[in-house]
Parts: sequence; structure tokens; C-alpha cells
Amino acid sequence: MNTAAKIQQVDFRYANGDTGALEGLDLEIKCGECILLCGSSGCGKTTVTRLLNGLIPHYYEGELTGSVTDFDRDIRSTPIEDLAGTVGSVFQNPRSQFFCVDTTAEIAFGCENMGMPEEEILSRIDKTVKGMHIEKLLGRSIFNLSGGEKQKIACAGVSAMMPELIVLDEPTSNLDLDAIDELRDIISDWRSQGKTIVIAEHRLGWLSGLCDRIIFMENGRISKEFTGEQFFSFNTKALNDMGLRALHTDTNYLETAAGCSAIKPFDNKEVITLEDFRFSYGRQSALNIDRLELPSGGVIAVVGHNGAGKSTFTRCLCGLQKGFRGKILIGGKKLRPRDMLKLSYMVMQDVNHQLFAETVTEEVLLGTESDDEKPALELLERLNIAEFKERHPMSLSGGQKQRTAIASALLAGKKLLVFDEPTSGLDFRSMECTAELLRSIGNDVTVLIVTHDMELIDRCCTHVLHIENGNIT
Repeated sequence: MNTAAKIQQVDFRYANGDTGALEGLDLEIKCGECILLCGSSGCGKTTVTRLLNGLIPHYYEGELTGSVTDFDRDIRSTPIEDLAGTVGSVFQNPRSQFFCVDTTAEIAFGCENMGMPEEEILSRIDKTVKGMHIEKLLGRSIFNLSGGEKQKIACAGVSAMMPELIVLDEPTSNLDLDAIDELRDIISDWRSQGKTIVIAEHRLGWLSGLCDRIIFMENGRISKEFTGEQFFSFNTKALNDMGLRALHTDTNYLETAAGCSAIKPFDNKEVITLEDFRFSYGRQSALNIDRLELPSGGVIAVVGHNGAGKSTFTRCLCGLQKGFRGKILIGGKKLRPRDMLKLSYMVMQDVNHQLFAETVTEEVLLGTESDDEKPALELLERLNIAEFKERHPMSLSGGQKQRTAIASALLAGKKLLVFDEPTSGLDFRSMECTAELLRSIGNDVTVLIVTHDMELIDRCCTHVLHIENGNIT
């Protein structure tokens, strides 16, 4: 068999969507190919991955016409559980595919559901864990992992099942550069085994030399196709003109001196002083900061490797983390965690947990005391999502949801805004719009951005805070 998957004349409209997600789509994927799906947020990349793994039509409802086959099996007539051994999926939000509370059980889960003997399951776990260098993640609680560590466990669970077709949707959205290099090695190993791989992604440079074919999508259609050699020879301007990210960034703030110091001085501004910041997960120390001053009114990038303590630090600062010990002083006044809760607004890494309203406009207005829609609509316009103002937030793409949550935070009127990976899943133009907005609100409020996105830091941050192993480097 030479064809792994075939999509023929497919139109698809989500049941809760106003427009068609795909229109007249034709795509044939050969066995052993590694294909990159790229394009602006909402162009249809994720919908293609959902067709290939059977989530459409078995989970996501809508109007589907045309034909989709995986290894000559029609996805509509094949139960999704029968596809599980053939097609493996790694989602943008790994929590959405977890079923267990500890990491070892999660890696084993898929193999157990396929009815494998215990000895085979243990052998596959051992091979996968060693190949991915994630021994330190075994036996851990899923709830105590960073976003990047969760993504690694999701990849390990799929790898252990050894499917013939592997579909990845924004797999690097929460990974640091070292973790991306490790993921690249994993995919390279899958390729050497003859696996067919389809990747929907905004971060592109790490895929150079891996992808045989690049599919560029616009408005639910395939607009252009390139060979890997053609695509990865494009310069930054050519990619930006297509709405795509640069292949490489000029600065790695985890390695340069700029990553450990202010981009510009505090200019004698009022500071937020933190003293004796401590937090532990059981016996495992997660945060250990004696003293730190943050510039009030700054736009501060919080960087560090996966599991460094960045998200824990921001949760403690906002008063969200129970069991936290430490002092926070603003203008010399000591504030309690509940005081910080009133002053702060956090946009979480997984924005699905904080979208509650029936429309995007209502969602953005949810945290305000005014019913005036004008500021909300102006903000949606600046974030390029005004056209979705009457849509249900949960019907949007991942990047569109992210921008909706950002708009809600900006209108909340808080003095401290925290964004955890605000550009995960965002294309180049959306990232630029978000950076411009975050840069513009500095001085009025203090903004902390937990991020691995070096392009975002370049465009909007005034200072960089580097955390490793719960300490300030």
C-alpha cells in the first residue's frame, strides 16, 4: 500500500460554526511522508488533523461531504476505537488527551486499551522513555507537570502505541528550545521507522530537514505546496508576507546575557518587591527566591526551561497558589494573597478553562463593570477577531480563543496582568498584533508574560526574568 491517507473533495462545516472550515479539499499522503500543514490561525490546519484521526465526524459534529480514508478505511464507517492502533494523535493541549493521574500509567494507557500483554507494554514504555530521555518524568503526578512536560508525556503515550500514522497539532506550543530539539529527534526516529507523520505547526524552523512536503492553507483550502528544500530556503520577509513565523530568531534569552538582565533600566520607577518566596509540591521544592524587585509598569518576560518554576511563580504572585509562603510589597505596603487576587488577572496556558460566555463580545465584557460594547469591539478589531464577535468562544480555533482571553484580560481593569504562553497557537500576524497591544499597555499596568516565544519578547518586553529550578538566575 503506497497511500496512507486520502482526502477527496471534502467540505466541512462545524455544527456550531458560521462558516465552512474546509472547502473542496484534496490531499493525498503517501506512506512514510512527513508533511507540514501551515497557515494563519483558523485556516483549517487543525480540522485536517481531526479528519485524519477520525475525531471528525465521530467527536466533532458538522456537515461533512467528500471522502476521507486512512489506509483504505473510510473514517465515517470505521469506529474511532478501531483507528486508535493505526493513527496516533498529539494535541496542542495535552491535558485534553490524558486519562490517568500519573505519568507512567498515562504512557501505558493506549497500549493497555489495545489489549497488549503486560510484558509488551513494559517493554514499550522502557524503550519510549529511554528514547525520549524522560526518565525523570516517570511516576509523577500529571497535575504537577509543566505544560512542556505534559506535552512530552503525550508524545510518549503515542510513541508507545507505535501507530503507522502520527498526527501532531501544534506540538511545540509549550516547549522550550531544548525540548523542541528532543521532539525533533523523536520525529526523526519515527521517520526512520517508516512512520507517516502530519504536523500542523506555527513554529517552523525546527522542522527544516524533517518535512518532505509543506502544505500552505488559506480559508479552508490548500493554497500552495512546496518541497521541504523550497520552503526552508525562504527568507523571513517571504514567510512573514505569507503570515508565517520566521524560521529562526536572532536572540535566545535563555542563553544570552540579555536573558539574565534588564533590557532597559528601571528608570527609578516604583517596584514590586518580593521577599522569601517559597513553595513546594510535597517534598519537592518548586520556588526558592530570597528577594526580587520587579519594575512596576514594565512588560516582563518570564523565561526558563520546561519545569523551571515559571508558572508556579506567577500563580504565587497572583495569590492563586495555596500553601505559598512569602511577602509582596507594592509602594512599601505589604499585600496578602487575597489582595493580589483582587489586583491581578491571569490568562492561563489552557484558555478553555476560562471561557464562559455565549458570545465572544460577552466573554470580553465579562470581567468589566460596564455594559458599553464599544471598547470591547475596538479591542477585538485590533486583535483581528471582530468578525467572530457573535460566535461562541468554544467554537473558535485555538489561536482565536487565545486572543479572546487576552482581550478579556485587557478590559478587566487590573493592575497586574499575567499571560501564560499568550502566543501559543498564534500565527505571525496575530503574534504581532498581540505584541503591539501588550507593549502599549505598559506603564499603566504591570505585565508578566511566561513565554518561550523569542519573537514576542523582541517585540514587546521591557525586561526579562530568567527562572531555573525555582531560582532567579
